[in-house]
Amino acid sequence: MDLAVTRIEDTLKGYAAAVQDFAQLCVIAAAGAFRRPWYVQETIYHMNRIGVGSIFIVVLTGIFTGMVLTLQGAIQLEPYGAVPYVSKLVSASVVRELGPVLAALMIAGRVGSGIASELATMQVTEQIDALRAEGTDPIKKLITTRLIASLVMVPVLTVITDGIAMMGGYLIAHFSLSIDTFFYWTWAFAALGPMDLVYGLLKPLVFGFIVCMVGCYAGITTSGGTVGVGHSTTHAMVTSSILILVSDFFMTKLFIYWGW
Repeated sequence: MDLAVTRIEDTLKGYAAAVQDFAQLCVIAAAGAFRRPWYVQETIYHMNRIGVGSIFIVVLTGIFTGMVLTLQGAIQLEPYGAVPYVSKLVSASVVRELGPVLAALMIAGRVGSGIASELATMQVTEQIDALRAEGTDPIKKLITTRLIASLVMVPVLTVITDGIAMMGGYLIAHFSLSIDTFFYWTWAFAALGPMDLVYGLLKPLVFGFIVCMVGCYAGITTSGGTVGVGHSTTHAMVTSSILILVSDFFMTKLFIYWGW
């Protein structure tokens, strides 16, 4: 019994230490954005990798999400004779919830795991130690640049996902449900208020922060050689996905509480 209690205490202490280290890394990386050197070229490079490299996957995610949502929404609205207003359901659901969450999950799978893999490889091959020996701040050069790129590009990718999802919904609504084009888009935009757009962009900022920092933390804390690299990559993706879903719930709860 005492041995089991000791193991539980050690496990909890390990988790607490990991959370503390993660929080410290987040603060240092965020603070690095406000001091020199800026590493502009590296930041632009990561923006290209995160943003341009992820366009195809978010476009696919968006268009099929919009199509499926329109089909299912029409089935639910048909008993009430409200099928022509399905665009309100699509636009509100996509902008408020599905667009930010699905885009973030796709980015976590592609970008978050990639960040973890890159930094984990650098860690086990002692490249990060080499940067320190040269007098370069590895957090500033490797993490802050990726963080800035994520905070910029994840909201952009979310906007693309939202737009493509609404377009996918339009294709089904117009060609399958025979809904007029003007009617569809009129009610689609009528369902959105200014605050919908605000927290539809606030969520991607939080998700971008989570994806980047979880991937970076998993990467730079890697040990155990190539096996550790694989473990860190998987850990980053799973942890990012869970935190995205959990944070989405609490943010939605706060927005509802504040009357947004």
